[in-house]
Amino acid sequence: MLSAPQRYSLNGATMGTRYTAVFYDAAGSDLAAIGAALFSAVDKVDRQMSTWNPASDLCRLNAAAENVWVAVPAELAHVLDTGVQIGRQSHGAFDIGVGELVEDWGFGPSQKTPPAQSAALPAATYRPAFTRLELDRARQQVRKLAPIAIDLSGIAKGYGVDQLAHCLDAWGIVNYLVGIDGEMRARGSKPGDEAWSVAIEKPTYGLREVAGVMELRDTAIATSGDYRRWVEIAGRRYAHTIDPTLQEPVSNRLAAVTVLASTCMLADAWATALLVLGEDAGLALARERGMDALFVMRDGDRLQEVLILGGAVSGGG
Repeated sequence: MLSAPQRYSLNGATMGTRYTAVFYDAAGSDLAAIGAALFSAVDKVDRQMSTWNPASDLCRLNAAAENVWVAVPAELAHVLDTGVQIGRQSHGAFDIGVGELVEDWGFGPSQKTPPAQSAALPAATYRPAFTRLELDRARQQVRKLAPIAIDLSGIAKGYGVDQLAHCLDAWGIVNYLVGIDGEMRARGSKPGDEAWSVAIEKPTYGLREVAGVMELRDTAIATSGDYRRWVEIAGRRYAHTIDPTLQEPVSNRLAAVTVLASTCMLADAWATALLVLGEDAGLALARERGMDALFVMRDGDRLQEVLILGGAVSGGG
C-alpha cells in the first residue's frame, strides 16, 4: 500500500531575498540533494544575471565594447531575448536597457544619491533596448549596437522561479509551489486536489498586509507595485520601477499590477510593463493580449481593483 505524500518545505537566500519551495512527495525523499539542486538553480541565475555581482555574465556584457560579439550562457541569452521581445510587444514600456537610469535614481548597486529633482536627469531621447542590442541565439552571442547598461531586475527573478520549478520537475515532483519573494509558480495541487493558495499583498507603503488570496493551479504569478522600494525627493515618493520614456520612476494611478502567466518570467516582465503603461494603456494592452491581470489603482486614500480575465473585465470596486 502506497503511503500518503509528505509535505516538505525548503528555502534559502538568493538575489537579496529568499527562495522557497513547498512540495509533496513520497516519504524518504532526499531533501539534502533536492535542497542543493534548488540552491544551485537560483545561484546560477544570480551568477549570470546580477548587476550587483561585478563578476556576473551580465556585468561582463555591460562592460564590453560596442559592436563586438560577446558569448553568453544559454540561459542569459534566453532571458535577454525574452526581454527584448516583451519590450517590442509592450511598445517599450518594459525595457532591459534602463540600467543607467536605475543607477541614477539610487536603486542600483552603487546606491547613488538620487537627483534633487527629476529635472536633474538629462532629457535626451531614450532608445529602447531592442534598438540597441543584437542577439544571435544560435551562437549564444550578443552585441551592443549603441551604449547600453542592461538591467534584468524586472525579469530575472521570475526566471529564477521557473528554474526552481524545472529543478523539481527533474526530480519527478509534480505537486509544488515555488517562489522568490512574491513571484510564485505552482504545479499540481495539495492533497485532496486542493489548489495552492497565494496571498496578494495590499499595496501599503512600509507595511505587509494581505488584501486577498488567489488560488493557483499550473500557473505562475508576479506582482509589480509602487509600495516596496522607493526614494523621497523634495517630499515626493518615487517608486523603483523606471518608466523608460520619461526616464524617471513611474508616476500614474497604479499601485500594483498582478499578472498570471504560463511562466514566472513572463508574469514578472508583464507585471512591470503594465505598471509602467498605467491604468489606461495598461488595461487596454492586457485586454488586447487576452491576459489575466489584477490592477489596483489609488483613488485618494481608497484602492480600486479591476480584474482582467482572458481579456475580459471581470469586475472592479
